[in-house]
Amino acid sequence: MTKQAAKPTKSPRKRVAHKRTATSASKDAATPKSAASAPSKLDCLERALRTKNGATIPDLMEATGWQSHSVRGALAGALKRGRGLEITSEKINGERRYRIGSAK
Repeated sequence: MTKQAAKPTKSPRKRVAHKRTATSASKDAATPKSAASAPSKLDCLERALRTKNGATIPDLMEATGWQSHSVRGALAGALKRGRGLEITSEKINGERRYRIGSAK
């Protein structure tokens, strides 16, 4: 039996910190993260749910461009648990309508 030559080990890669360029710094400054920025899709959902008649799942799908399972997930997760809103629903003329607050 012959001994195999030991394989040379690779030297560890040096990690280089990437410098921020002027363009990436200006992009960060150009995206405001204040209340003056455009409303998020969750804000659109909340606004639709605060209307007098509330909103149906198809209404919320149209407002956000999401699929129905995403709208229902946002209602249960982000709005109920995340923002602590009380979302109620009732069936009116065969349509389930959701709103924030108690059903009337």
